[in-house]
Amino acid sequence: MHKYDIAVVGGGVAGLTAAIYAAKAGKQTIVIEKQDRLGGRAVTNKKKGVYFNLGGHALYHGDALATFRELGLRLEGNQPSIDAYGIWKGKLHTMPMSVKSLLTTPLLSWKGKLELASWLTKLGKLDTQLYDDISLREWIESNLHDAMVRNVFYALLRTASYVAAPDMQAAGPVLQQLQHSLQGVLYLDRGWGAVIDELREMAVKCGVRLLTGSKVVAIEHWDGAVQHVRCEDGILVEAQDIILTAPPAVAHQLVPNAEATALHAWREQAIEVTAACLDVALRRLPKPKQQFIYGIDQTVFLSNQSRAAYLSDDGAQVISVMKYQGDEKDPEKDLQALEQTLDLVQPGWRGELVAKQYLPRITVCHDFLHMRRQHQPGPAVPEISGLYVAGEWASHGELLADAATASAKRAVQCILAREYTEGKPDNAYRRIV
Repeated sequence: MHKYDIAVVGGGVAGLTAAIYAAKAGKQTIVIEKQDRLGGRAVTNKKKGVYFNLGGHALYHGDALATFRELGLRLEGNQPSIDAYGIWKGKLHTMPMSVKSLLTTPLLSWKGKLELASWLTKLGKLDTQLYDDISLREWIESNLHDAMVRNVFYALLRTASYVAAPDMQAAGPVLQQLQHSLQGVLYLDRGWGAVIDELREMAVKCGVRLLTGSKVVAIEHWDGAVQHVRCEDGILVEAQDIILTAPPAVAHQLVPNAEATALHAWREQAIEVTAACLDVALRRLPKPKQQFIYGIDQTVFLSNQSRAAYLSDDGAQVISVMKYQGDEKDPEKDLQALEQTLDLVQPGWRGELVAKQYLPRITVCHDFLHMRRQHQPGPAVPEISGLYVAGEWASHGELLADAATASAKRAVQCILAREYTEGKPDNAYRRIV
């Protein structure tokens, strides 16, 4: 039996963030990760000198970036150009991403150009929380008049959130994400694995114990309070508080009698978002100007992340092509669609191929703010004292990595606030921002 103040189950972005903030607050903390390496879906695989993320990754100007900077991470990389093309009816057209491209794009009429310019100006000051309770489609159809302007907004918002469900997606959070994207994004040198490496180093420096290769099989509780974490290899970790960063279905499975807790409602309302992703490394680009592509009438997206980040030891260009998936998922058809996108954007790419990675169904997030959601998940599981959840699915409006870091800090904040309320003399209240 190992005793800690806080046990964190899961060693991804949420788990490591929670552990670091807990340790900084003076808590004896352990992270338990079933894989042999930390990172979850933020790991980076190196193949033939090329750094491949698990799908397209960009760091927005949101909570994750603010958190990483607050923790002092180096975040080496650069902001890519926003010059882009859009795929419309099988052809590439200039996307209206700047004043020049807005004036020259053939996609929009002059009336449409004026409407889009007006909205891009207003968007930065928009109070997006006013639209948390309506769908993205309802917002677009009610506020945008020009048909092609609507199509452009659907493409921009789909890319910002990785979600291709405008009838289901709540408008507020994705509009806020678009606000963040207008400030630019960051592509990271050597991929997101570099962030995980820095988070791991910081966790160790703060005194966090990292237990990898140990699969948790149960979060045991008694008389309304957590007791310990039981691992498949027989390890028992006793903790006063447990932060569970597993997906909602797994969290439900790990907690005995979860049907009688909020975990059940959170699992039932969760809608997983997935994407098919083809990453390729090319010796050179057949069409050097065509590096950033939105699908307008297709749910695809292409970005050469090497235009802003170091992702290859020998200078290869690393391109990520994604297809945002709905209910229907066909690995062969999705791969064909991704390759056809590359054929259009970088004809002859196969002759320049150095390495590739195909992920037919990568999880983008296990839940998000959608119109069927009735319960806000976490941070505390109210029926079990000392049990908390974090992860990108435990969002209170944030998206993707921002939801992971924000939910992690909420869980730690809730623990510290509870201890302050209980008046424990050895625990001073510390605000997590």
